[in-house]
Amino acid sequence: MPVNPYYHRCMECRGRPVRIRTKDGRVHHGIVDRVTPTHVYLRPMHRGLGGYGYGWGFGGFGLGFVSGIALGAIAAFSPLFFW
Repeated sequence: MPVNPYYHRCMECRGRPVRIRTKDGRVHHGIVDRVTPTHVYLRPMHRGLGGYGYGWGFGGFGLGFVSGIALGAIAAFSPLFFW
C-alpha cells in the first residue's frame, strides 16, 4: 500500500501549527495532534490573552475538539511559523 506524500510532512509537523487546504477549498488551521496512514488530526487554535494559544483535544489535556482530515483530501499543506 503506497503512503500518501503528505503523510511524512504531517509527521514532521506533529505538535506544530499548520494550515491545510483541502480539495474542496476549505482551509483548516490547527496543531497537528496525531497522524495515521489515512488521516491527520488537528487540535484547534484559539486566540487567548496576550496572543494566539493552543487548543486542547480529547486524549490530551481537557475539553476541546480534534478534527480529522483525510490525507487524500489535502490540496496544500504549510507549517505556520508566525501564527
